[in-house]
Amino acid sequence: MLQSLHVHNFALIEDAEIEFSDGFNIFTGETGAGKSILIDAFSMVLGGRASAAFVRSGSDAFWVQAVFSTSDRKVSALLREQGIEEEDLLFLKRKVTAAGKSQSSVNGIQVPLAVLKRFAVLLANIHGQHENQELLLATAPRIFTDAYGGDEAKGILEEYRENFHRYEDAKITLRELEEKGNQRERLMDRLSWEIQEIGEAGIRVGEEDALKEEAKLLQNSGRIMDALAGACDELEQESGALASLAKIRNQIAVALRYDSRLQSAYDGIDSAWIAADDACSQIQDYVNSQDHNPGRMTEVQERLDLLYRLQRKYGNGEEAVLVYLESAREQYDVLQDLDNRIRQARKQLNDSTGKLERSALKLTDLRKRNAEKLCIEVERHIHDLAMPDGKFQIIFSETKDFMEDGRDEMKFLFSANAGEPPQLLSQVASGGELSRLALALKTVLIGVNSVDTMVFDEIDTGVGGVTAQKMAEKLSLISRQGQVLCITHLAQIAAFADRHIHILKETEDGRTSTRLTILDRAGKIRELVRMTAGERITKAAGENAENLLQAADAFKNDNKK
Repeated sequence: MLQSLHVHNFALIEDAEIEFSDGFNIFTGETGAGKSILIDAFSMVLGGRASAAFVRSGSDAFWVQAVFSTSDRKVSALLREQGIEEEDLLFLKRKVTAAGKSQSSVNGIQVPLAVLKRFAVLLANIHGQHENQELLLATAPRIFTDAYGGDEAKGILEEYRENFHRYEDAKITLRELEEKGNQRERLMDRLSWEIQEIGEAGIRVGEEDALKEEAKLLQNSGRIMDALAGACDELEQESGALASLAKIRNQIAVALRYDSRLQSAYDGIDSAWIAADDACSQIQDYVNSQDHNPGRMTEVQERLDLLYRLQRKYGNGEEAVLVYLESAREQYDVLQDLDNRIRQARKQLNDSTGKLERSALKLTDLRKRNAEKLCIEVERHIHDLAMPDGKFQIIFSETKDFMEDGRDEMKFLFSANAGEPPQLLSQVASGGELSRLALALKTVLIGVNSVDTMVFDEIDTGVGGVTAQKMAEKLSLISRQGQVLCITHLAQIAAFADRHIHILKETEDGRTSTRLTILDRAGKIRELVRMTAGERITKAAGENAENLLQAADAFKNDNKK
């Protein structure tokens, strides 16, 4: 049950906290006072779409906190799943800044919005003004029938969807294989040519870098030989480096005879002479080993050109080309075995189709049984809502193709009057009849997919008089099964409130704000007078309000749990 709602800086509401009772909670007030704004705030704390436009002017953010008491095992399981400590009460909070950033929390622990919504769906259900029109949507009969079917319908629908997705996958696989079959010869010719071209090239990883290095040497071989020849001349000529080092070494050797401290200098020059002589030999060996093949440069460049061309076609780098070659070979093998794979894919599709057909029949059979029961229960409730001759049916037809939610095309048929055959709901139902039908459906479903709190935002649209009285009684009975919050403009409904909350818009110091007040019995009478007589406050209007309250009390006493 919803224990309290605290709204801060939300639209016209500066700060308001209201506590709710079990049973029937009614909101009334002048048009524009902020009744629907309060429902909008409640919707947002339940994970509904939030907008920074609701941040009160001059504020940085708004926040809404809803406090629930619940013993639902699913809520407890979800708390454990999220690692949130279970408390006596459940606190849901949503904050939205003027910049549009949203934060959600459960029991003070920040959670993603999707998690907040998972909690919300277990706690409350809001029937807004637009839900009546949703009865006219093509999907409405299926949605309500499946909801009525509860966990059994949910399980069979999930089974059907699993088979549907396998069926869709099998169709896609077969279509792709058949498309390949239509192009197989062309694809095999192309792949065969590519395999041959890459294979004959005999690519080796690292070859390109080696060829680039060789090309660099070949392009500069003349400069290299000239430089080495010059180096040898500088080392070997009569006055060259080797002769100079030998002469220096000999001169130091003479001095060394008389002073041993020059040994290190002698060794250094001697090592330099040996190193220079060894380098000279290496240079000569390098020059003598070079194969001056004038055609080698052409061979290297042609090989590099081939590698560049293959890489432009098949991938950047030798490894990428070789990976493409392996893939091409695999594709070629697949195409060679394509006929067999197409046969297997057709068999898989046939098997999937058979399973899907059986699932679809199973789902349709359950829906027809549930639809019949649902219509019987809805008819019973619309008879209580001042439509004693009302008829409600769901008819079935089969769609041409399998759909994700089954193969059933379902339509609502409705008749409000005796002697009139049921026709398509969208063609015959008035606004008031839609409101009553919506309430009847909600009444049936609250006993099947129960949540503790039901919210009705102007469910009474288009009704009045005796119908309003019947609707009030129906809402009161629903509130005996679970908590009901209801916005109404009808005194007949407001009179049934277990807790009557008056919403007033007022202006103070140039700022408009919304104030919420829980009415005592005297306040209820004044509000019922306003709702029935407007500004004409008369004794008769007061007596009428008192009579409404007494009649409501009598009904509630007669229908206690």
